[in-house]
Amino acid sequence: MAKILTLNIQVMQQFDWKNLPFGYVKTDYNVRCTYKDGKWGNLEVSDSEYIPLHIAATCLHYGQEAFEGMKAYRGKDNKIRLFRWDENAKRLQRSADGIHMAQVPSELFFEAVKKVVMLNEKFVPPFGTGASLYIRPMLIGSGAEVGVRPAKEYTFVVFVTPVGPYFKEGFNPVRIAIVRDSDRAAPLGTGTFKVGGNYAASLRGTIKAQKAGYSAPMYLDSNEKTYIDEIGAANFFAIKDNTYITPKSPSILASITNMSLIELAQDLGLKVERRPVAVTELATFEEVGACGTAAIISPIGEINDIDTGKVYKFCSDGKPGAISTKLYETLVGIQYGDIDDKHGWVTVIG
Repeated sequence: MAKILTLNIQVMQQFDWKNLPFGYVKTDYNVRCTYKDGKWGNLEVSDSEYIPLHIAATCLHYGQEAFEGMKAYRGKDNKIRLFRWDENAKRLQRSADGIHMAQVPSELFFEAVKKVVMLNEKFVPPFGTGASLYIRPMLIGSGAEVGVRPAKEYTFVVFVTPVGPYFKEGFNPVRIAIVRDSDRAAPLGTGTFKVGGNYAASLRGTIKAQKAGYSAPMYLDSNEKTYIDEIGAANFFAIKDNTYITPKSPSILASITNMSLIELAQDLGLKVERRPVAVTELATFEEVGACGTAAIISPIGEINDIDTGKVYKFCSDGKPGAISTKLYETLVGIQYGDIDDKHGWVTVIG
């Protein structure tokens, strides 16, 4: 016990938790499970960062790959909490179904997530640092096929890494660029599923925006370039006339964070509109932001339509808007256990 305590203290001293970037840091263990002969096997614990993979695995050739992003939070009571893990399990199942992979049962999903977090408990950042333990469940087609068809074998892996804010600005206004010369997904494609191909497609816009000095791209609908879809790897929302507005589109990912913010907005007495949002409406919004697991909420201070030269300005005083701030503080407070979880979103695991 004394040895374990010493190792935990050494890890706690190793990191500058308050300045931790959003990136990969090696932890001690990951967990794995294989689907074979029509059923899932037992969970296995590994200390390897590598996966033995057949050269003809369908994840490499035909894009049979899906993943989730979620976090574990350490509260001031030192307890470790998961936020809406069941929604992550459901979304991975929808993604698996969307590209014809074996679904991971919710019970197996939770068992794997809980096990990997507790095996790496010393990497869960201390309360008050703004950092958290990022959890990456991933499902890949590991069976060999030559010919476009689903695999017969799948591998489910969950690893974790401590992270800081997704955007280096933290909860401060970011600058976004509208990108018109690429799309992250087609309307009837895989945009509603959390699969790697969407992120590969988004790299062109992401790099273009970053080279122009912006944090992320804003994608418009691929048909007309008229309506707002997503902010890179996050959903978009806006505040106007005491209303929370967020795009409805057949090609965007259903964000669990956005889903939660919609409920919190209603709790605060705001109206909610989920509908197509024309890019021309940007000029009428009082507050705008990006939301997702990685960023929680990133208020947006500027949106530059690079192709037209139109620039939309928000946060004129350099600070996030009042409603965005209230939503952010409420959601984070629930995640860390500081605010009463009346919706039953939090699961304490340690």
